Amino acid sequence: MQSRCTLHTWVIQAAWNPPQSGHNTMKCWLQPQEGMPGVLSVFPSKSRTLQTTRSWRFLGIDKDTSTDSSSSQSSNDNLWLRAKFSEDVIIGLLDTGIWPESESFQDDSLPPIPRHWKGSCETGVEFNASLCNRKLIGARMYLKGYEHTYGPLNVTATGEFLSARDKDGHGTHTSSTAAGKFVPNANTFGFGNGTAKGGAPRARIAMYKTCWPIPGADPIAEDSCLDVDMLAALDDGIRDGVDLFSISIGHLNPQLTYFQDALALGGFHAILKGIPVFCAAGNDGPTPATASNLAPWLVTVAASTIDRSFPSPAILGNGTVLKGESISPDKLANRFYPLIFAGNAGRDNKDASQCLPNSLDPAKVKGKVVFCVRGLGTRVGKSMEVLNAGGIAYILGNAPANGTEVAVDAYALPGTAINAADAAIAQEYIKLSGNPQVKILPGTTALGIKPAPVIPSFSSRGPNSLNPQILKPDISAPGVNILAAWTGGNSPTHFPDDHRRVAYNIISGTSMACPHAAGVGALLRSIYPTWSPAAIKSAIMTTAKVFNNLNQPIATASEDQAGPFDYGAGEINPIAAADPGLIYDAKPRDYLLFLCKAGLGSSQIQAISGLNFSCGPKPPKISNLNYPSVAITKLKKTQIVKRTVTNVGPMGTYSVSVQAPPGVHVDITPKSLHFGAQGERRKFKIKLTVSQSSKGKYVFGSFTWSDGAHVVRSPIAVQSI
Repeated sequence: MQSRCTLHTWVIQAAWNPPQSGHNTMKCWLQPQEGMPGVLSVFPSKSRTLQTTRSWRFLGIDKDTSTDSSSSQSSNDNLWLRAKFSEDVIIGLLDTGIWPESESFQDDSLPPIPRHWKGSCETGVEFNASLCNRKLIGARMYLKGYEHTYGPLNVTATGEFLSARDKDGHGTHTSSTAAGKFVPNANTFGFGNGTAKGGAPRARIAMYKTCWPIPGADPIAEDSCLDVDMLAALDDGIRDGVDLFSISIGHLNPQLTYFQDALALGGFHAILKGIPVFCAAGNDGPTPATASNLAPWLVTVAASTIDRSFPSPAILGNGTVLKGESISPDKLANRFYPLIFAGNAGRDNKDASQCLPNSLDPAKVKGKVVFCVRGLGTRVGKSMEVLNAGGIAYILGNAPANGTEVAVDAYALPGTAINAADAAIAQEYIKLSGNPQVKILPGTTALGIKPAPVIPSFSSRGPNSLNPQILKPDISAPGVNILAAWTGGNSPTHFPDDHRRVAYNIISGTSMACPHAAGVGALLRSIYPTWSPAAIKSAIMTTAKVFNNLNQPIATASEDQAGPFDYGAGEINPIAAADPGLIYDAKPRDYLLFLCKAGLGSSQIQAISGLNFSCGPKPPKISNLNYPSVAITKLKKTQIVKRTVTNVGPMGTYSVSVQAPPGVHVDITPKSLHFGAQGERRKFKIKLTVSQSSKGKYVFGSFTWSDGAHVVRSPIAVQSI
């Protein structure tokens, strides 16, 4: 038996040259030190967390296509048909594994596996190679880093599978969102019933299981994903022939330097091979500067809502109707029940307003509907506390920070969730009423909800905490109340006492937004196979929407106007992204020069890239990286920023228009760009001058190139002092 390397609590980033075989590309020394031959950096292997379908119709892709078989449609206007449903693209996911029996991963009518695939389907507990097919073409697991950090995986306590099989559900959900086949009559307890489908419905899936349950943790807590395992998985995926990565994993510390960050490192390896990498922005909003996955070569995805809701109104005893939402299958009789505020129902007269475990006094809540406040703890966990204490139903009220954002859950008892304004009304009613009562109506599914999209409070925000000259996040995509495939090994709530099983589940998070963007990226990869990762990112960003379905500026859950730190360039717009007109391209060398300015030396960059590279005496400013957005910090007077666009459309002339940030004058020269052919490049300069200081606050604007048919928009963020 080969001995296990005792160094897996450290990630040793060496001169990168993908090995020809084996899973682990890291070297092991008894005492790893920077400065050893070929060693760029040594850092502790850190634990990361998971970030977790009407959506495709809301985004405009899914019009009248009822099947993922290209033989059934003939319209040249359908994006899925143009891309052949991405049947030639392999999407690699780093996640909790996959439930291979799900209908979303069956290979009906798919052609043979793409020839460039070199990966494998590994055998493990309740998972053998025969479970892979022409849809799910690869499955591997990575456990060494986890087991060195936490000890051997306790399969008895966790119920986990020592294989690529998904116990958690997260990986199954993200995989089917990105690339699930068309499955009719998909729903969760009857809610959201319709045809489930992925963004790239015929793309192939390669699952790299890197995330595992933390020993002794809350059963519904997020899994842990170790850097060392993720870096090994990324390098394997590159060698296997993955065409695009979707990684719904974030870091607890977004301020890690790029080369202390496994996803930045592994993502850089992927970019060198022309592979786009889509990552979740994180679920730590609305606090500023919480976005993770900040490297400019990654596509960082924020979350947004769609135009579907699950109305379950709560009617107070005084007749006031609160606009609740719920996917709880359990229902109360159509009558009023006694209502109590959890803050008045604590054990030993302690405040139990947030319904944390063992906080409620059964004698006070038995037979009553309990009103709990959102905040600490999980939404489902609060409902279980009400159930265990003898409450008959549950109302979850948003805290002010959550605003209008309402994420639904399959509670194990009747219940509904209400926004912050209605929560305040409910609390005031309970306070003033001598006999508070409530009636909760059963949930239903409603479509065409306005306004949408809205940026939820949980979605992590900019500015970029590492290099604020690179605007993050990059884009927003649907991530609230998303219906997708689920594991057969877990309940929809994750609670051990919940024995219900569903084939499809509705959950929320930037984890759900990331595979939406990745699905669009896969379609673009099919249509434009020679495009660079930067070109695909640019097409997605410059065509994004900033107006909702009321034709008003997109708002946040707090009902403030959203901006670049909330949604990046805006809401993803797949149809427009497939015909962007112009792109802001970048090659690996551009990112290497960026790293020079970010603090790495030539020798370090050569070691990581394997390229003969020198920073030179004066590498370009970070703000001059050819990025599809512009961010300027600490501007005192004037700064000039340079950009280059490449024509990927017909010949023509583009003119520029500017929406200047308040207090900043923006002058772009030249003001028109003529292109005589595809592939031609044109340079321009953006001169930003402070006319009135923002006193350290960020102000926002944009500039747009248009030829009358294409709209190529870039956001601007400026901090003046």
